[in-house]
Amino acid sequence: MSTTALPAAASTGSGASTTRATAATLRRLYLVRFVFAVIWAVVVLSMASRLRAATVTLLVLYPLVDAAAAVVDARASRVSGSVTGQRLTTVVSVLTAVGVAIAATSGIGAVLRVWGAWAVVAGLVQLIIAVRRRRLGGQWALIVSGAISVVAGGSFVATAGAADPTLTAAAGYAIPGGIFFLVSALRLNAAAEAE
Repeated sequence: MSTTALPAAASTGSGASTTRATAATLRRLYLVRFVFAVIWAVVVLSMASRLRAATVTLLVLYPLVDAAAAVVDARASRVSGSVTGQRLTTVVSVLTAVGVAIAATSGIGAVLRVWGAWAVVAGLVQLIIAVRRRRLGGQWALIVSGAISVVAGGSFVATAGAADPTLTAAAGYAIPGGIFFLVSALRLNAAAEAE
């Protein structure tokens, strides 16, 4: 997740090794994100009908993991271009974690509004980053994931006003996102082996 432009010399000398190093780091990061997303979703789905301390903790944890992933991504991508997208993701995700903690005092509907706004913004940033990285390989899944995130975010905000909102959709949203990270990791691996 970054707005990095790939090095112009990606196919020669140090440009190729830089691209391979970035791809290797992203591959590991995407695999970790896949595992985390699936485990997180399964646990949150088991308690999605009401806000407990454990649920709120997990809801705050998810955007913090996103922020940490953006920092790792920025470090890996810094040599190949701008890291503005990762920095934006970090700030937005940390603000979301704080917003979710505050919103949790007002109920699930408020949490869904914050979560939905985050999904829209994070999805747009992910979409832009993935489009800019498409030459690296494995990015089409993240392009689709970013677009789905925008739509899902709007859906979370829309359902926040329901008579008895639950966190089921928000928790379920993490599973396809995790799968898209897995697909991207596998595609990055295939692209690296093809070089």
